[in-house]
Amino acid sequence: MTTRSDAISFGSLDDIPPATLIAHMSDPRMAEHMPLLNGRWDQDDVARFMAAKKAYWQRDGLGHWAIFYDGTYVGWGGFQKEGDDWDYGLVLRPECFGFGMAITHKALEFARSDPRISSVTFLLPPSRTKLAALRRIGAEFEKSVDYENEMFSRFRLLIS
Repeated sequence: MTTRSDAISFGSLDDIPPATLIAHMSDPRMAEHMPLLNGRWDQDDVARFMAAKKAYWQRDGLGHWAIFYDGTYVGWGGFQKEGDDWDYGLVLRPECFGFGMAITHKALEFARSDPRISSVTFLLPPSRTKLAALRRIGAEFEKSVDYENEMFSRFRLLIS
C-alpha cells in the first residue's frame, strides 16, 4: 500500500474526542514500545495528557499534533522541546503503523522550514530493534539516556 503524503494532515489534539484517545492509548499493543505507558487510560489520563501537551505549545510555540489520514484520526505526534533539543515522537493507532515513515517525512519537511530546529532527536526504547528506516533518513545513534527511570536510545538527525 502506498501512503499519499497529500492525505496526511496535522491538527489540534482538541479535535480528538477523549473516548478516541482513551481507546487508542488503552490498546494493549501500545505498551509494547511505550515503557512509560501504564495500563488503560481514563478521563483523568486524557485531561493530564491534554494539559501537558497544551503547556508545551504555550511554552515553545510548537508541540504535538493530532494526525489524520484522509480526515481520519491515525495517531498523534510532533515536536516537543526537551532541554535544548527538539524531540520527535509519533504514536500511531496499531492499525496505522504502516503510515509512520510517510508521516515522519511530512513532519521533517515542517522541521526543515522552522528556523528554530537545527536537529531532531528520537528517543526509542530498547524494544525497538528495527532501525533501518531511521538510519535511512540519516539519524545517527547518539547515546543511551534515562528518561523518567526508563532507558532509551537517542538518535539525532541534523536538519540544516
